[in-house]
Amino acid sequence: MLLLAFDTATPAVTAAIGETTPDGAFTLRAGASSVDARRHGELLTPTIQDLLTESGLVLGDLDHIAVGIGPGPYTGLRVGLATGHALADALGIPCHGVTTLDTLAFATKRTGPFLGLTDARRKEVFWARYDDHLTRVGEVRVDRPAEIDTEGLPLIGDGARMYAEALGVDGQGAEALEPLLPDAAAMAELALRRLHAGLPLPEPAPLYLRRPDAVEPGAPKKVRQWVK
Repeated sequence: MLLLAFDTATPAVTAAIGETTPDGAFTLRAGASSVDARRHGELLTPTIQDLLTESGLVLGDLDHIAVGIGPGPYTGLRVGLATGHALADALGIPCHGVTTLDTLAFATKRTGPFLGLTDARRKEVFWARYDDHLTRVGEVRVDRPAEIDTEGLPLIGDGARMYAEALGVDGQGAEALEPLLPDAAAMAELALRRLHAGLPLPEPAPLYLRRPDAVEPGAPKKVRQWVK
């Protein structure tokens, strides 16, 4: 089973091709990541093509698509989702969603509780609590860092690095907070693991936790005309 995974919900543009054998063994065929919050649309398609070339595959060889659904404040989130739907429709294969924080958590391989945090802008973070790298406790939330009860647990993610002082981890080395951004290699393995086990994956739809910054303008104000 061959799966193409990619995530553009953070400043990272990350993509990977993974494969599982009938017994569920995972192999990473190719993977690449770059960090550029302003060029998701320019980087994603060439990255996918490079991975196919590197792995000796063509799009028609793929069996599944997995795309990061966020949450993420970047317009790049829509780039990934639109690309995922377009490829799946053109190839006639399923498109699955993967929560971005779940990808971040899975890459840690931690066996104990921790919190994952990513930047949500507006001096807030998206965050979730995990019992281990596979088990999220509750839903993903968005809050100001100072309002989060970390319970003294280890923290991971770029959100933890950005607000280390407010979260009480100031002075902690960056390596202790890694991974900072999602890696599609972990995402591909997580998605294939769940598919092999017959477990559900989220719908490939954006996970929004608050209203967007841009809103439709209201009705124009009436202007009273004075008549002499």
